[in-house]
Amino acid sequence: MPEPEHIGGLLGPALARITAMNEDHLDRWIDRARSLRGCACPVRLTGETTRVDASTGELLSHYSTANEPANELLMRCKNRRASRCPSCSEEYRGDTYHLVKAGVVGGDKGVPSSVGLHPRAFVTLTAPSFGPVHQGPGKDGRSRVCHPRRTGPACFQRHRAEDPVIGQPIDHTAYDYVGHVLWHAHTGELWRRFTLYLRNHLASAAGLSRTEFSKRVRISYAKVAEFQARGAVHFHAVIRLDGHTKDPDTWPPPPVWASLDMLTAAVDSAARAVSLTSPEVNGRTWSLVWGEQVDVRPIESFGLEQALTDTAVAGYIAKYATKAAEDTGTLDRRIHDIDHVDMTGVRPHAARLIYTCWRLGNPRLYPQLEDLKLRTWAHMLGFRGHFSTKSRRYSTTLGALRQVRADYAAGRPWDAETFTPPVVEDDSTTLVLTNWRYLGQGLTPGELALASLVTDIGRSTEEAEVAG
Repeated sequence: MPEPEHIGGLLGPALARITAMNEDHLDRWIDRARSLRGCACPVRLTGETTRVDASTGELLSHYSTANEPANELLMRCKNRRASRCPSCSEEYRGDTYHLVKAGVVGGDKGVPSSVGLHPRAFVTLTAPSFGPVHQGPGKDGRSRVCHPRRTGPACFQRHRAEDPVIGQPIDHTAYDYVGHVLWHAHTGELWRRFTLYLRNHLASAAGLSRTEFSKRVRISYAKVAEFQARGAVHFHAVIRLDGHTKDPDTWPPPPVWASLDMLTAAVDSAARAVSLTSPEVNGRTWSLVWGEQVDVRPIESFGLEQALTDTAVAGYIAKYATKAAEDTGTLDRRIHDIDHVDMTGVRPHAARLIYTCWRLGNPRLYPQLEDLKLRTWAHMLGFRGHFSTKSRRYSTTLGALRQVRADYAAGRPWDAETFTPPVVEDDSTTLVLTNWRYLGQGLTPGELALASLVTDIGRSTEEAEVAG
């Protein structure tokens, strides 16, 4: 938020724009600013929506931005990146937590608590090594000598946790940047093959064909990608075994032979069996596989021995979901012209990966890589997958959670037990006519100052009410 002495000069133009058509628009704009709940980069839209009864022609409702301040509607950006919008990122983290927790624990969001008795595992699939990098403290927090491998290069220093050199190659001239980028670009296919192999390995362990196994057991999962300090993603997933059913509103248990031990063994063997060959680059191909470290930990309700508690797993997944590539020292938005990109703050290792993506993404030099869209995803270091995905029947959806929030704000709370809206409209008899246009994104400095004041006042009021 701007310094107090500058606010006056900023608010004047903003207030003039807001009240240009109607002086009463200021109150409306303040209401809209409250609804943004601190969004740093709201989307600006203009247009209208009309709902008509298709059978009778009756006008059910009509909304137009013609009656809004500046003839526009401000909507939350819903960006999961904290570097772009802390408020929407925190909301995304919270939604992901509830989505994952509902599928692990049950008893919420329409998922029965009985799923907490199903075989469940927390799985981490890692990236392979592309070259030794500087190491930070160990998992126990203790410093350690930076010597990534038993043989080969090392720096022999003890790096603190905040040392920016952590994750940077010890010898960048020997680091496999092309292999790193190609692996990133194929992680979606690696995951798809892993899920297919997992079904095959489970079926084999049960002595069944894949078809017969699928008639008895359903595999459900929720997965997030997390960027490591070296700029490579790891996948973290909750995998659960359910009984097969055609009823979308039930989650039956799997057969007794579909055990946790069977699941953990199949995850490990399936992950190690996955392999694909990259397109040829300069006369060479790469064998793309998961890293050697495949971590499979059982999920229990009370964290017995080496098991993880179900609520802790949901928290881990939600935390990973909002970590992004920029946390490793890269950019948080797409690159349109590499020659005019501000690389200030980009770490050398990330910059080399970005330039590798841009070079390999040249369709004239590497037409065989054109489908990978490496220039489009250069800011993500070649990774082009979704950060958060789930199977259809794992639990609820982010869309449903957002709709609950919207309906609650409109005074239409959902049923807490069934997780359904109070009134389901018949879409077959309602005709929705829309005409919307994107105007841009973000607030002017004056609007941002005014929105910050509104948000701060609202937060102070809420805290005072809570304090009694």
